[in-house]
Amino acid sequence: MASTAASISKALANNLNRRGGVSAAAVASFQAKGLPTLPPSFSSSAAAISEPPSSTSSQPQDKQKGSRWSKLLLFVPGGITFGLGTWQIFRRQDKIEMLEYRQKRMDLEPISGNILAPSSDNLDALEFRRVLCKGLLDEKKSIYVGPRSRSISGVTENGYYIITPLMPIPSNPESVQFPILVNRGWVPRSWRDKSVDVSQDDERLSSTAPSFAQDNGKYSWWRFWSKNPNIVQEQIAPVTPVEVVGVIRGNEKPSIFVPANDPSSGQWFYVDVPAIAHACGLPENTIYIEDINENVNPSRPYPIPKDVNMLIRSSVMPQDHLNYTLTCPSKKGDWHDAEWILSLSRSSHISEASES
Repeated sequence: MASTAASISKALANNLNRRGGVSAAAVASFQAKGLPTLPPSFSSSAAAISEPPSSTSSQPQDKQKGSRWSKLLLFVPGGITFGLGTWQIFRRQDKIEMLEYRQKRMDLEPISGNILAPSSDNLDALEFRRVLCKGLLDEKKSIYVGPRSRSISGVTENGYYIITPLMPIPSNPESVQFPILVNRGWVPRSWRDKSVDVSQDDERLSSTAPSFAQDNGKYSWWRFWSKNPNIVQEQIAPVTPVEVVGVIRGNEKPSIFVPANDPSSGQWFYVDVPAIAHACGLPENTIYIEDINENVNPSRPYPIPKDVNMLIRSSVMPQDHLNYTLTCPSKKGDWHDAEWILSLSRSSHISEASES
């Protein structure tokens, strides 16, 4: 009987050895039945099997940490989109109030130009107020700002804004008492090209004209023998006083893509009132207005004054802010999709690491 038990014990030991060890419960059952105990190697292998590996126990903790961070990251796109949407709503309300303020200012009675004085203190209080000015346009000092495009019958044409000083009429109390810069409106490119050609011709004539001293020395003998000397009088074109209905404005705020003005070469890309006034020989605090007179002479279609509705408009209108607000939730969905893809890739990497 003992030999039979020993043979059975050896067979079980060999079988367990092939399978990689024996559990602690099997060893206890052997001892309770009075069977021979197994070698220590089988006990150690059973203990090793009964204890779970440390790597497998750390993987669930890593998964819990990863799921916790992914849940927190899901709230980040929602918070950003909520903040952007709320900011657009406030911006829309501010823009509505700004447009209403401009419209109310435009509806007020025009200010007489003879009471305007150059001052930078009351410019903000006078901006977007209509003003009625009388004076003389000094077209020789006109400055062209641009290029500015204009769509006419579906055709886009490049041109410029022409800014001309409006000078006081001598001994006329109804005219302006100080020079004023007037943005007369949009003109084609040919106007500026013609102005550049005229200025170059004037410079060429002034450089080649003989001086008065040379003229006296060279032609004195002819004046001595001539009984009726020819006296050439300079023809001065008559200047007609004009009446301008405009709106008081300030400097333009160019974007980062607009080049800087170059007064030395006559390149003006945006309205800088102090610099333009200095280039015209006027004080830097000269008042600047934009012509809105709609009574354009058909025989002289240019310059085209600015439209009143376009004058009070902004580059971003309230409807644009509303569109941005409605666009934010779709951006939020895109961000959630991106986060979902990242979570899938993260979980796939974790599963691959656990399998390896």
